[in-house]
Order: sequence, then C-alpha cells, then structure tokens
Amino acid sequence: MRCLKLLVLLFMAAASPIHAAGYPERTVTIVVPFPPGGASDNTARVVAQKLSERLGQSVIVDNRGGANGAIGATAVKLAKPDGYTLMIGSIGVYAINAALFKDLRYDPQKDFDLLSLLVRTPNVLVANPDFPAKTVRELIDYLKKNPDKVTFASSGTGSSDHLTAALFWQKTGTTGIHVPYKGGGPAINDLIAGHASVSFQNFGSVAQQVKSGKLKALAVTSDARVAGLPDVPTMAEAGVADLEVFSWQAAAAPKGLPADVKAKLEKELAAAAMAAESKQRLEDIGFDVVATDGAKFEEFLAKEVTRWKTVIETGGITATSN
Repeated sequence: MRCLKLLVLLFMAAASPIHAAGYPERTVTIVVPFPPGGASDNTARVVAQKLSERLGQSVIVDNRGGANGAIGATAVKLAKPDGYTLMIGSIGVYAINAALFKDLRYDPQKDFDLLSLLVRTPNVLVANPDFPAKTVRELIDYLKKNPDKVTFASSGTGSSDHLTAALFWQKTGTTGIHVPYKGGGPAINDLIAGHASVSFQNFGSVAQQVKSGKLKALAVTSDARVAGLPDVPTMAEAGVADLEVFSWQAAAAPKGLPADVKAKLEKELAAAAMAAESKQRLEDIGFDVVATDGAKFEEFLAKEVTRWKTVIETGGITATSN
C-alpha cells in the first residue's frame, strides 16, 4: 500500500505544471512575429539580453514573420503554456489584426497571458532624401497635384504605419499608394533605396537613419516634439490636427501559464526593460520605456482594440486572408 501511495505521489508530481521555483530550467524563446530589423525585433533583442542575465538561462529570439504578425502569433498561441515560449509583438499583432482579418486564427484578448506593455514610440513621417517635399505642407500639396502616385511603405497591411497613413489621407484630403512589406525592416530598406517614397515608421526604427541622413523626417505623431529629433515638428505643429498616434511593443505568452510562472515573467520582463543599460539602449533608438504589469497591459489593450476597430471600419480598410 505504501508503495502504491508513493507511486501516486510521484505521478502527481510529474504531472503537475512547472512552477517558478524551478523555472526556467532551459532556454526561453521569444517569438518575434516579424523579420529582423523592425521595432518588435529591436525591443526583443534588448530585453532578451537582460532577461537572460536575470533568469540565469539563455533567452533567444526567433523571428517568424508574415501576415502582419499573425503567423508568429498563431504559433505562440499553439505553444505549450509553460513559460518557455514568449512573444514580443506590436500594436498590429495585439490591437489591429482582430478587426482587420475576419478569419484570424488567434484572439489577442483570449489566447494569451498578457505580461507587459514594454515600450511605446510615436511614428515619424519620413521620406527618401531625394523626394521633393521637405515639409508636411509641401507633401500635402504634392499629393494633391499627384493623386495616387506617391508610394507609402508600411510594415504590413493594418500596421500602425499603414493606418496612420490612412488617417493622414483622410484628414488632408489626399491619396497615396499603400505598399505593404513583411515588417518594418524591409520597408525601411526600400525607402532608403528609393524604391518607395514616404512612410510613417516607428521612431525607434528610423531614428538612426534620420540622424545619419539616410531618411528625412517631416513630422512626428506625438503630442510633443521628441528629444531625439528636436527640430522635427509634431503633426499638429505642421498643420494636421488630431493625428496623435503611438505604436507600442508588448510581451505575452500562451494562455494558461502557472500563476507563479506568470508572476515571475511579469516581474522579470519589466525589470529587464527598466534596467539601466536596457532602458538607455531603448531610449537611444527612440522608445519610451513603459514596462507595465499584465493587468495594466490588459486594461490598455481593451481600449486600443476599440480605438483601432473604429478607425478600420470608418476607413473601410480590409485585408486578404491570413
């Protein structure tokens, strides 16, 4: 009888979920649902380095781009909820895709344990240096004289840079050609090469290119000028009101984490982002470090989902199947 009880206890211990006391015992993977070089990737790589130090285990970044982040997000949804698969993704992945794609294979508010809103950044209206317009006013005039001829690159259909461009067209009575890419990195590369003309890109992704002269900045979508580009006006200062937009990056895991593992990840992810070295690196590339807990992220996400659903429906924006 004692042997039987012992076997039952051993079986129960083996079947029980991993708890924080022994977590992590192996490599943690952060899935970035976009190619290397964009805002999500930049954030993940900074956070992963410090998170690895804090957890005492390797933390690797796995880029799985495509379908505005839906391919990678779906893979994370289907992963085991043991704390060894995380995701750092964008506003598009969490707040936009659900309204944009009718057959989306994940629900951002139901299929993930939300861990932390890590960083936010305004978008910057940037152009290839050879593009004629040097100001927002000049761009508006140029677009009106050349309707549906200027290419606007974005990191994907329904991304914050795409929707910001759509809002810009609506508010200024202009039009452009939307050219979606599979992530911010490829979009920026083509913009620099002159294969696209204009884009609303995350400040954190283009700050260095603007400073080096590879791109020119016409305006920022924040409510105040950004310290990294103090001479660049806000959209309101440039004459376009009510175009305040922030993009953001956040961390989540498959739904169903053990409570103590979830609590540990919330704490360690926020601490990794707020660590002096990480915070400085993130700020250097244009991010404001927020590093909330999961509950605050959940509350924030609900508001963002509602906001972008309204924008998409008002603009009649649609996308092909994922």
